[in-house]
Amino acid sequence: MVEALIVDAVRTPRGLGKPEGRLASLHPQHLLSQLLRALVERTGIDPAEIDDVIAGVNTQQGKQGLNLARMAALDAGFPFTVPGFSLDRFCGSGLTALTLGAMGVQSGAQHMVVAGGVEQMSHTRTLSREFMLDSGNLELRCRIPQPHQGICADLIATLEGFERAELDALAYESQQRAARAMAEGRFDKSLVPVRSPGGEILLDREQYPRPGTTLEALAGLRPAFEAFFDREIDEDGTTFGQLVRQVYPDTQIRYMHTAATSSGVVDGAAALLVTSAEYARAHDLKPRARIRAVATVGDDPTLMLNGPVPAARRALALAGMELG
Repeated sequence: MVEALIVDAVRTPRGLGKPEGRLASLHPQHLLSQLLRALVERTGIDPAEIDDVIAGVNTQQGKQGLNLARMAALDAGFPFTVPGFSLDRFCGSGLTALTLGAMGVQSGAQHMVVAGGVEQMSHTRTLSREFMLDSGNLELRCRIPQPHQGICADLIATLEGFERAELDALAYESQQRAARAMAEGRFDKSLVPVRSPGGEILLDREQYPRPGTTLEALAGLRPAFEAFFDREIDEDGTTFGQLVRQVYPDTQIRYMHTAATSSGVVDGAAALLVTSAEYARAHDLKPRARIRAVATVGDDPTLMLNGPVPAARRALALAGMELG
């Protein structure tokens, strides 16, 4: 198997995924295309030799619809011969793009791939879209209930025995680590300032983290998803709570997740340059990392959010590694 290397990795600073966010005025194609150009400028590669551009794009509607990856490549000024495609695996879309890019290189079918992702939540939050994962397939819903993500998070925390204070402590530690990393310039190598079409810098530093967060402030936040339990999801009055009860009839969910311990609402993009070891040597490219193994694993769809656990275990096993 051909060795796959990550030669470079770039990303935009994260803007607030709201109308007042610094990146909200940009088209998502522009977000990704600026990173594509940055990879070329930083590494000196010939873009004509890129075998594919793969972009993970969640919610492929509106500005993020159709083939955003190909449009971003064209917007970046890449030759018409450079193809691109978008994929959607929800939160794992960008990581799946990297996985497919690595597989293409490892198979020997490709020598250089750009893989990454983009999401402009300031845009997707305005869309009218299907909010049920089963897309209205009632027969599937009856057999395999899939409730709201937030309820899943609280259900997992309940089943695993976590306490609200533990979640708040993790959120606080995460904010402190982010603050230290920014102060020490640990993100500087990868961050690419985002510009408007006219060249004005829109964002050159993180807009999302809240370094001034305190444990007291976190403790005062209300649970974010309790109201979803009784939310009706169809004309028959079925609720998310009823879906949960089909699988966990005796479990009393303890609502712990707040806005501070949930995924952020942000705008941003990232891109990585993946090449074969042979291509990197031939073009004097210095790799930042080597891809030893990749893995994708499904998990209980009623809990939904636990998929990274078996996937991480399989990837470690394939790489001959273990936690420790």
